Amino acid sequence: MNMKRISTFFLFCGIITAKAQTIPQQLANAIQKMEQHPQFAHATISLYVVESNTNKIIYAHNEQTGLAPASTQKIFTSIAAYELLGKGYAYNTPVSFTGNINNGVLHGNLMLKGMGDPTLGSWRYPQTNREAIVALIKTYLARQNIRQIDGDIIISNGSFAYQPLPGGWIWDDIGNYYGAGSYGFNWNENQYDLLLQPGKKVGDVVAITGTNPAVANFTINNHLSTGKAGSGDHGYIYLAPYTNTGFVTGTVPAGVVQFTLSGALPNPALQAGNELKEYFIAHNMPITGNVQVVNSTDSTGPNIGYLTSPRLDSMMYFFLQKSINLYGEAFIKTMAAQQTGEGSTENGVKLLQNFWQARGIDAYALHMQDGCGLSPQNRVTTYAMVSAMQYARNKDWFNSFYAALPLYNGTKMKSGTIGGAKAFTGYQTAKNGTVYTFAFIINNYNDAAGSVVPQMFKVLDILK
Repeated sequence: MNMKRISTFFLFCGIITAKAQTIPQQLANAIQKMEQHPQFAHATISLYVVESNTNKIIYAHNEQTGLAPASTQKIFTSIAAYELLGKGYAYNTPVSFTGNINNGVLHGNLMLKGMGDPTLGSWRYPQTNREAIVALIKTYLARQNIRQIDGDIIISNGSFAYQPLPGGWIWDDIGNYYGAGSYGFNWNENQYDLLLQPGKKVGDVVAITGTNPAVANFTINNHLSTGKAGSGDHGYIYLAPYTNTGFVTGTVPAGVVQFTLSGALPNPALQAGNELKEYFIAHNMPITGNVQVVNSTDSTGPNIGYLTSPRLDSMMYFFLQKSINLYGEAFIKTMAAQQTGEGSTENGVKLLQNFWQARGIDAYALHMQDGCGLSPQNRVTTYAMVSAMQYARNKDWFNSFYAALPLYNGTKMKSGTIGGAKAFTGYQTAKNGTVYTFAFIINNYNDAAGSVVPQMFKVLDILK
């Protein structure tokens, strides 16, 4: 046999061997190759895959190691909310008043009792945007023949605990839109846009030209500078809840006329009250008093209407598709308020852990600090994550949950990213019809998450 025939023979054998490899073998080889790559020299990689219909284990690697899951943690909150609140659940925020009405004048206060609704003032739904909400409140007043208010606008945060933030969140996050707190009364998804005008060259001062919406009694000390054209958003806002002075640092790119940083509102109820008062005045409804934000849930007047949120399944779509952290924190506090009487992060986290422990997941497999995954202190195993995803498949609301999962690389799955952590969990239907449930987490890799994702996709493509 000559050398050409020998080479052809071994090449043919190699092709046959590769094709003959089972899915578990291919996954094992792919993970081994990743672990030998310099980018993952100090990383921990965990992958757990089961056949969805039988729960048969297809591949398991570090599946009992607790890792930071980032936003894939949202699936635990989502599934628990479907079970405990129901897919048809909606928030109802009461509108009421105190005092008496005389000749069209309310001699008393307009009151809004926040119930934790994260969609009030949100632009994502026609019925919840800021203009629609304030117009609806005015309509409720008009039905009572109220054309003028001789009193205050009082908004209650009391349905949730005073602390709006989980204790495990970091200072770099909490002034920015994705680190917005969850209050008894939320507004505009508790965010605003800081409008900026970068300089023409690197190092130039960046001008702050305003905010959208306008935020009253609000000061941001500017320490931004102009970065290279195309360098992207490297600006961070530092502003604590219930305060009105903060600062912004970092860089934004040259070469654009206007650049926007989205920040977290420090007092959403106050912002809503100010916008409501401005709307009344602009629409010929004088109001003599001020805006007050209180923590009491007491109301001494009749309810004249409700501000009703979209259904839970509609909210869940945006919670998972857009990975809105606020929704996760509101959901766990809402579940806690219903189950324990106090809507706090601590009670919500404890409720989540108890919920999943009762469904067979070891308590130590879920070390949670929040409902959305933003805290770097969260630790979850891929075994626990797949167990939760399998639990969801047998529920009557599963189609709604499945539809809410984003589509990445042709796979229905939730993603998660925080510093040094990248994760995916979801469902994959293979060409032969086999359905797989998986969770894939990598912690402490080198370089940016963007360079890790294609390698993770390559592994998950084996399931197709």
